[in-house]
Amino acid sequence: MAKWTPRHEAPEPLEGPVVATITGGTILWFALFLVQLPFYGWFDDRDLTWWVWTCLAGGGLGLIGIWYVRSRDAALKRAAAETTEDPATATEASGAA
Repeated sequence: MAKWTPRHEAPEPLEGPVVATITGGTILWFALFLVQLPFYGWFDDRDLTWWVWTCLAGGGLGLIGIWYVRSRDAALKRAAAETTEDPATATEASGAA
C-alpha cells in the first residue's frame, strides 16, 4: 500500500468565476434541449431520444449546481468577512457572551 502513497502535497484548488461558469453551462444545456426539441421525431425514428433527455437532465442538474455554487460563494464571502473583522471588536463580542 505504501506504493500508492503520494509523495507530495496536492496543489491548491483553482478558484475562478464558478457561478458564472455553472450558469453558462446550464444555459447551454437548456439551449441544446430547445434546439433539439423540434427534431424529436427524427431522434425518435432512430431511437436516439436519450440525446434530448440528456440535455434536459443537464439543465435541471445545472439549476441545482447554480444553487449550490451561489450558496458556497456566499459562505466563502461570509468567512472572509469574519476573518477580516477588527480583532478588538471580536474579542469584546466574545467576552460579552
